[in-house]
Amino acid sequence: MSIAVPATIHDRLRSPDAGVRRVAVIDLPYTDEEDDVAPLLTAALRDPDAQVRLEAAKALEGFEEPEVLRELVPLLKDSDAAVREAVALTLGELKLAGSAATLLPYLSDADSGVKAAALRAVKALRVPEAFEPAMAALQDKDAAVRREAVGVLGYLKRPQAIGALTQAAAHDEEAEVRRVAVGALGFAGESADVSVHLALSHALADPAWQVREEAATTFGKLGSALGVQDLVQAMEDEYWQVRVKSARSLGKLKARPAVPALCEALQHPVSNLRKEAVIALGEIADARAITHLERALQDSDPDVRKLAKLALTSMQMNGEPV
Repeated sequence: MSIAVPATIHDRLRSPDAGVRRVAVIDLPYTDEEDDVAPLLTAALRDPDAQVRLEAAKALEGFEEPEVLRELVPLLKDSDAAVREAVALTLGELKLAGSAATLLPYLSDADSGVKAAALRAVKALRVPEAFEPAMAALQDKDAAVRREAVGVLGYLKRPQAIGALTQAAAHDEEAEVRRVAVGALGFAGESADVSVHLALSHALADPAWQVREEAATTFGKLGSALGVQDLVQAMEDEYWQVRVKSARSLGKLKARPAVPALCEALQHPVSNLRKEAVIALGEIADARAITHLERALQDSDPDVRKLAKLALTSMQMNGEPV
């Protein structure tokens, strides 16, 4: 009886079966058969099968070599959207010298898919030259391009972008673009002007609950009491996810006006919300919450009980008569 000889990595990379080639590409970074893996991975970027190209693009994330950049960038024009996305993510992670100069021309490509991928790739590089193309891309008809443009502007953190971001947060037709724009406004921090607060207040009434959730989170990042009343109102949102983020931000802001709403949240059937309410009440450290926190010591969720005990202990250490 003959014994089958295991195929080498090279045999598998040349297999007529795309599935075999794909697994070989996944295995390549961990193989002992080959010392120089990068050329084999870059060769796989030209495979006729999109899944093979996708895995090659993902695997190249750990190879900071100039030839990797040269081979990856053209795949921003790949016919497969998933491949373009993988290439963009890898380029962003690698942060190779010369990446920015190579990527910038793609930010004005006529193809929306290419432009979106290039914006995603350049985002992590935080290059000032990407600012103007990103601002222009906010007007693109393709929502994916606008979303990635918002991401670039959020990373660059230029005050000049705030007006455009508030407009996108309030008026973009795509909920995902509005959500990302709302999150990007967090870079304004404590220097945020009234326009930012108005945009976030508007976002807390957005039809999409994901936008409202993001607005609740961003209010907490600003560190301003101007958003407290909006967040207290958001504690009545029909989606508990929005209430969770509102409670978290109210705790960060140490918002005493929120104590009654947070105490009421301790009766909510979703334990994640009860946990956040307990944490927030501990951060606010208002004596009005003590009785409610003591009741929470009997909560059905052990995490809520543990957090309530920590909150009460913290309040006692800070001088509250627990």
